[in-house]
Amino acid sequence: MSKWERLADKALAGERLSLAEGLQVLQAPDEEILPLLHAAFRVRKAHFGKKVKLNMIMNAKSGLCPEDCGYCSQSIVSTAPIEKYSLLQKDQLIAGAKEAQRRKAGTFCIVASGRGPTKGELAEVVAAVKEIKKEMPMKICACLGLLTEEQARQLKEAGVDRYNHNLNTSAGHYDRITTTHTYEDRVRTVETIKAAGISPCSGCIIGMGETMEQVVEMGYALRELDADSVPVNFLHAIPGTPLAHLDELQPLYCLKVLALFRFLLPTKEIRVSGGREINLRQLQPLSLYAANAIFVGDYLTTEGQTVKLDHQMIADLGFEIEECAL
Repeated sequence: MSKWERLADKALAGERLSLAEGLQVLQAPDEEILPLLHAAFRVRKAHFGKKVKLNMIMNAKSGLCPEDCGYCSQSIVSTAPIEKYSLLQKDQLIAGAKEAQRRKAGTFCIVASGRGPTKGELAEVVAAVKEIKKEMPMKICACLGLLTEEQARQLKEAGVDRYNHNLNTSAGHYDRITTTHTYEDRVRTVETIKAAGISPCSGCIIGMGETMEQVVEMGYALRELDADSVPVNFLHAIPGTPLAHLDELQPLYCLKVLALFRFLLPTKEIRVSGGREINLRQLQPLSLYAANAIFVGDYLTTEGQTVKLDHQMIADLGFEIEECAL
């Protein structure tokens, strides 16, 4: 039995990989990528079969953010030429959900820039979610920034199934990418939504100058946080952002990261997210041997692969779209 198959056995048994084992995955020789992915696929198949969950993002509020996140084109420190607008109205959000349904996305993600929602913004999202849940058998995920207990309660009562608030990077690396809020602020928000009975979605961004040890630490933190859905983003270094100079990722390394996260989070939805197209390039299909979900369509301020190509990619692999994945 290969060392990768032994790691798969360990993951299937619910045991956590050691730091040394995690680093072994990230440092795997490139020529071993197929055996590594085969081992990761054993874990993925045991829990999710050959199904792929589709998520669609709607950029419900763009730019105008007071935070200084170095990776984000919407932050106050970014000079990227993006479209900026206040929160979309209820009817526009409902139309977005209908488009998500047409794309066979089981989860519709309402994302708004900013530190946290205002009273008016929260009311608009709540009203839209109530209407969407009446009309469509769809999981609703909200991503509105830092939340209070009362705001989380209102979202839960409206019918929000899931809330996204990424850890983004490891605790030890956090102040190198953001200074206007803390890593602990993010953990606190995830704990708040869990206490409200909302499914937690929390992930990371790979390629922001972190070490391999810190990548393993991200996986440990998400395992401890018990996030149900884990979006793994790969930095899209956008001109005009403080991290625009970073362009260090290679497709094979991205696949090793996904295999690591599958071993560390065997039962969780792992979603290949932002930066998929530009970092994995022609190896995108291989990502689904470790991950079991993707975003379809565009991201917040960057374009994604066409929906037709995503559907075709899944079909060509012999996989199946899990529609209305509630």
